[in-house]
Amino acid sequence: MIDTLPISAISLSPIGVIESDYPDKFGIPRQPGLAPAARASLILAPPFDDPLAVRGLEDFSHLWLTFLFHLSPDRSASRRWAPLVRPPRLGGNARVGVFASRSTHRPNRLGLSLVELVEIDTRRGVRLVLCGADLVSGTPVLDIKPYLPWAEARPEARAGFAPEAPSLLPVAFSAATAATLAERPDGDSLGELIIQVLAQDPRPAYRQGAEARIYGVRLRDVDVRFQAIATNEGMRIEVVEIVAA
Repeated sequence: MIDTLPISAISLSPIGVIESDYPDKFGIPRQPGLAPAARASLILAPPFDDPLAVRGLEDFSHLWLTFLFHLSPDRSASRRWAPLVRPPRLGGNARVGVFASRSTHRPNRLGLSLVELVEIDTRRGVRLVLCGADLVSGTPVLDIKPYLPWAEARPEARAGFAPEAPSLLPVAFSAATAATLAERPDGDSLGELIIQVLAQDPRPAYRQGAEARIYGVRLRDVDVRFQAIATNEGMRIEVVEIVAA
């Protein structure tokens, strides 16, 4: 019976922490792989930073990371439990069951992300260099498993209310923001990251109409300020300012 399970005895210890281009959770793509220009590293913590623990991992191109949504409210307590959530893909108003979603607001705040493994650095402990991660800096990682495409890729599977990747908006830079990027040594990669993040329209779903409000999203060491503009061809995103965070 479920009431005999030793639930109170369950505990999890992070094996490492994420450093990424996302200092804040606002603006992070809602799924992994949607912003491949995003840089991240998983730094393993003692005693898991033994190079022996990742022996053979270099033979795999992608990894599953199990992690904790540490910036989301702890909903494990019964007083905070909510069975329904509002997915952004449904406009932020329609509700579905939490287990029919990939919402960050989960009973145990557990997340699962598929990332590309770029490099394994074992010169001082273990650092896994990643690509396409959708994780905020400081995210505690609980486990790593190699991705097996023959076992886990199911292109014929049904995807419910999210049958395809989100549509993208065109992104334009003002003359001043283009000049700011040109002055930076990482200007090309930062510009690419800005486009990949803003093209997905990170504004709250209920505000994704025609409006002139300016939003800000933190990427790397800058605050990128942008607005959505309605044109004859539809909505577009314009980057109006890039300032030090």
